[in-house]
Order: sequence, then structure tokens, then C-alpha cells
Amino acid sequence: MSKVNKLNKILLVEDDETSNFISKILLEKQGYKDVHEVFNGKDACDFLAKQCPDLIFLDIGMPVMDGWGFLEHKKNMERCPDIKVAMLTSSIRSGDRYKASKYSCVVDYIEKPLSKSKLEAIMAKLKG
Repeated sequence: MSKVNKLNKILLVEDDETSNFISKILLEKQGYKDVHEVFNGKDACDFLAKQCPDLIFLDIGMPVMDGWGFLEHKKNMERCPDIKVAMLTSSIRSGDRYKASKYSCVVDYIEKPLSKSKLEAIMAKLKG
């Protein structure tokens, strides 16, 4: 089994503390213990400079650097090239969904909040 399928480390990139709390509780209940959170894309870039998570849950609308800015930065990074990203957002705009699909690292686009069924769907995609 590859490291991605083991999901040793997960990063939540979300400026809403309540969403982070809900996602973190769900992930921990499902057995994922190494869950980190940052509050914007810039902090996520700083995190990636030091550590490589296996999966990132990424919001779009955040202060300092939004999700799109983070994806552009990540695309040009040499470090952590195999990280998979699941967009976890409140945006239901088809344009955002389409834009996310253009990034090879994005494995899914889901609406908040994260749920057990949404998490299982992402894990199935990562294993497939």
C-alpha cells in the first residue's frame, strides 16, 4: 500500500475554526490521528516547506492567500509533489468545480461539511 493510501498525515487548510473542528473530529473518529490545521494558503505553503502531508483538504475563500493561490504555488513547488488535494468548500459554483479539475493534484471537490460518506468517497478515489 502506498503512503497516500495510508494517509499518515492530513492537513486542513480552512479559515473557519468551526469547520476545522468538525473535520478534525470526524477524521480522528475514522482513525486519522495526525491531522494538522492552518488558516490560509500562505500558512499551508509554510507548512509544506517543513512537512509533506499525504492529503490536504483545501477551502477556496480564505484571507491572505486563497485556495487558488495555494494551488498555483503548490504546482510550482518541487517539494511534496505527490500530495493529493480535496477541495472542501462552500462554493457550489460550477466554474470553481471546473477550475479545480484543471489541477492534477485535486482528487475531489466536495461541499462542506466533511462527512463520513464524503471521506469514504475520497479514500476510494485515492485507492483506485
